[in-house]
Amino acid sequence: MIAKCDDDIIGMRKAGEITGLTLKMIANEIKPGISTLYLDKLINSFIIEHGAKPSFLNYSGFPASACISVNETVVHGIPSDNIVLKEGDIVSVDVGACFNGYHGDAARTFPVGKISNEKQKLIDVTKQCFFEGINALKIGERLGLLMNAVQSYAEKNGFSVVRELVGHGIGKHLHENPNVPNYGLKNEGIIVPKNIFLAVEPMINLGRREIYIEDDGWTIKTRDGKPSAHYENTIFVSENGVEILTI
Repeated sequence: MIAKCDDDIIGMRKAGEITGLTLKMIANEIKPGISTLYLDKLINSFIIEHGAKPSFLNYSGFPASACISVNETVVHGIPSDNIVLKEGDIVSVDVGACFNGYHGDAARTFPVGKISNEKQKLIDVTKQCFFEGINALKIGERLGLLMNAVQSYAEKNGFSVVRELVGHGIGKHLHENPNVPNYGLKNEGIIVPKNIFLAVEPMINLGRREIYIEDDGWTIKTRDGKPSAHYENTIFVSENGVEILTI
């Protein structure tokens, strides 16, 4: 969405704020022995208590308030009582909050207890991929500057970039144009306009980039069974620079 008035900016900031607070809350709840459904219930209650609605609940039929994805699950993990976090896991939590018709969207990957050095590096590099991308973003230049920066940083560190799933525009709809891939050439993509809202979300694999969808139609996993990490924020791109709304 491109902001057309101050109300758009105010609404998106509030939606982003609630989304970011939700992730900060859930960070303190992640530990071995709890189910992903337990986390989802906490997220649902928190968003509603803050005057918003869970953006993901029933979105295209998705049955939960958050996507919670463990280890080799890249994204769209369906919360379940049967999925219990274990010491050494990593878990990605992707949430959205809709406030007065405006959406925020963000994700973090968290360690469960003590994790391996390679999993920690994957989390750290995925997060930094986001910042490498937004630091390269410029109004009036190609979106490919961001896309290429994300890919280059991930691959420089020995990881691979998921290509079938991309970031997106966001606003009064959860997913809007343009698509925001995490790979590509610097001269590709749209010319970045001012006052645009984007959800930028690197999805980075420890092993190969290939993925598959499970029979539930939602859960997306790495083909080689190696872990994947996800880091996302909703941003506002204006003449004043990039403002992270969900931090």
